Amino acid sequence: MLIKSLCLLALTVISLASGAADLTGIAARSEIYTIATLNLTDKQFLLGDKNGKEVNVGGILRFPPKPVSAKIPVIFLVHGSSGMASNIDFWSNHFLAEGYATFSMDSFTGRGLTIVGPNQASLGRLNMVLDSYRAMEILAKHPRLDASRFVMMGFSRGGQAALFSSLQRFNDTWNQSGTQFVAHIPFYADCGTSYITDEKTTGKPIRLHHGKTDDYNPIASCRSYVEKLKVANQDVELDEYDFGPHAFDSPLGTTPPSVSKDAQTARNCHIVEKTKGVLINAQTNQEFKYTDSCIELNPHVGADEDARTKAAQKVDAFLATLFK
Repeated sequence: MLIKSLCLLALTVISLASGAADLTGIAARSEIYTIATLNLTDKQFLLGDKNGKEVNVGGILRFPPKPVSAKIPVIFLVHGSSGMASNIDFWSNHFLAEGYATFSMDSFTGRGLTIVGPNQASLGRLNMVLDSYRAMEILAKHPRLDASRFVMMGFSRGGQAALFSSLQRFNDTWNQSGTQFVAHIPFYADCGTSYITDEKTTGKPIRLHHGKTDDYNPIASCRSYVEKLKVANQDVELDEYDFGPHAFDSPLGTTPPSVSKDAQTARNCHIVEKTKGVLINAQTNQEFKYTDSCIELNPHVGADEDARTKAAQKVDAFLATLFK
């Protein structure tokens, strides 16, 4: 019995030693940060009104086991309406294996929120743009990070933040970090809101990823916005996936897609900032509200392993070129 136990112990040690060689998804070090930010309505954000309620949100900075350089690029990961879901861990682990640090920002917990899909009005959609700028203020001072190589990547509501954090107007008003995101990578963002001067970005590349069957944030509005940016000579591309339901990159998503029960979608709304700070429902010509008739419920979410794999390859190739 003793000999058998020793043999089992030896096999366990060998197995652990073998597994230790696989560094996929392993963080060499993690640091948890508190980010002082504000609760703002979209109107306050658009007007530059800094009189919002002070609040703290959080984020996890993870360092790769094999950094690509002495001062490391950071991929900011910004969640969607369901909070810190499995896709955040998937992408963080993926980028760690590529030698990049990641900063997973939690804009909900510190605000007492867990999910906003059934009540999108519970948090102004532009708050996450401000949160990302405030996080940059902190991380730009970190001695191990390269503040000239911060990338903003977000998903759904976070994808909208990743997209519009590129606007020069918003950077001028809210970004006090002394740096800018070197690239923006929105996944299945809602592109259906038009802001004043939203064709003027910082000039940094924007790379959107979107599935053709997405009925939560349909791809059509993103196609239109991308064309508008291209006419303005901005560096933007839209990668489309033939299936790619909403949240297609989630490793825990369902196939076929399932209903996101009671989640609100603005897929049939056209929202326009006609006067500075005022978002108008173009159908009614009245101030937009989440009680408007264009708001619908129960869109679908689901996985697409093929699209997830292709998207990871495309993002990797883009970052390799960006950081060469």
